[in-house]
Amino acid sequence: MPFYKHYSFDLWLTLIKSNPDFKTERTKYFHTNFNSRKKSIEEVALIFRQVDLMVNAINEKTGKNIDADEMYLMVISIINDYSTEFQDLDMDALYLEMEVLLLNHMPLLYHPESLHVLTELKSSGRSTVNILSNTGFIKGKTLRKVLENLQLSELLDFQLYSDEVRLSKPNPEFFQLMLNTIDQDKHPEIRLEEIIHIGDNPIADVKGANAMGINSLLINSNELTISYLRS
Repeated sequence: MPFYKHYSFDLWLTLIKSNPDFKTERTKYFHTNFNSRKKSIEEVALIFRQVDLMVNAINEKTGKNIDADEMYLMVISIINDYSTEFQDLDMDALYLEMEVLLLNHMPLLYHPESLHVLTELKSSGRSTVNILSNTGFIKGKTLRKVLENLQLSELLDFQLYSDEVRLSKPNPEFFQLMLNTIDQDKHPEIRLEEIIHIGDNPIADVKGANAMGINSLLINSNELTISYLRS
């Protein structure tokens, strides 16, 4: 694998994955608290999955960002046969409940080598590293807490999340923001061919990076893992 001056990483299904216990407990919470139509727990779980897939597709298509609060409102509306009677709902309190639930059921490293590979990249002193991630039900502010808990944040130079800048991959503006944020003191004359973006999504990660003239590496959704960066 060639050496690169800057490594950009997607997050979900690239470096981390959901804890199944979190999704189970989240489904139970909505089934108990927002279920006037008495949907089954399986139906509530399916609604979460459908909203997640739909919003991911919309964000990839528009390059913009549907926020976590909006996604939770979609779930509540669909559970209740598309009711919009949620004007009195405290969204800040609801999100805090979800954040506590997530931190109690912490996401997991996608691959056991993830920490070792990032440590090697950072400790070399020759490369910088960032996160460039689309978000969904979990906001960037929460993901920063997750990465600190997983001891990943200290290995990163910066983190960029779609909900914080209202841009989603493969939007070239999001990739350009990443390029603009690279430390110019460390890499004063870095070239596009000296940068690589690594992710699991052929559209958001690979096509998005390649359209900007950046190298890309698809992992986890194919036969490659993050260990390939060590070869």
